[in-house]
Amino acid sequence: HSEDMGKENATLLTEFVLTGLTHQPQWKIPLFLMFFVMYLITIMGNLGLIALIWNDPHLHIPMYFFLGSLAFVDAWISSTVTPNMLVYFFAESQIISLFECKIQFFSFAVSVTTECFLLATMAYDRYVAICKPLLYPVIMNNALCIQLVVLSFVGGFLHAILHEGFLFRLTFCNSNIIHHFYCDIVPLLKISCTDPSTNFLMIFIFSGSIQVFSIVTVLISYTFVLFTILKKKSLKGIRKAFSTCGAHLLSVSLYYGPLLFMYVRPPSPQADDQDMMNSVFYMIIIPLLNPIIYSLRNKQVIDSLTKILKGNG
Repeated sequence: HSEDMGKENATLLTEFVLTGLTHQPQWKIPLFLMFFVMYLITIMGNLGLIALIWNDPHLHIPMYFFLGSLAFVDAWISSTVTPNMLVYFFAESQIISLFECKIQFFSFAVSVTTECFLLATMAYDRYVAICKPLLYPVIMNNALCIQLVVLSFVGGFLHAILHEGFLFRLTFCNSNIIHHFYCDIVPLLKISCTDPSTNFLMIFIFSGSIQVFSIVTVLISYTFVLFTILKKKSLKGIRKAFSTCGAHLLSVSLYYGPLLFMYVRPPSPQADDQDMMNSVFYMIIIPLLNPIIYSLRNKQVIDSLTKILKGNG
């Protein structure tokens, strides 16, 4: 009975303190400025890319429809975490309520999962374009493109709802310090009073499956693409295809590396700092790099941009 009494007496925590990225005061301003500039470039880059694709009828083809969707998700991922983090650099206390915490995690889970599915979709699109060029307009018709993007978002929502639901079984009574700069699920599970092993299992099964599914789709698509290109023997064609696919593969490997490392391995207490570095990578750096990686390697996007600049200049 004493145990039950103890449980009832332990107050359940509903507010948490995020430790943030740094404890050294001298780093606050340089880090704040760096992340602030990165965030501005991310938002301008991604929203600019969407506007560019929207405005130029030449870009109204599946590849750019997916690229625009990716840009939207990148702006979303970055906005889930960065504005809050910037405020926290100078806030007296970095307190976040359990409710806000769950909302932030939900937004993060939707956007990150949607991005996984979109990267797989884009790889499939390149596979059809390069390996079945004659059938491309038939296969990648408007209906299919819209379905694939909608499914990517629905997949993101369902995956987020699943983990969000499992968060509700947790209670927090010992520590309210989250060793992170935003509310991610693993740091939350580490301080839970309820045994979080079911939650870890769900992350392993679902996040793991989604990542494996998308990585395998990407790898198979690009393996076919590679063989098709090498058969062509035309140096110009090979260069062009390699530059497109190289950009995609670079973006994908930068994105999945840290994700796999974070969610598809046994949790360890030492991993906090490493996890934070990984998070900075796919929450802040990837959304910043994607528009650059995809646009600068892309003649049509650059032509479209030049046209606009000349028109306005």
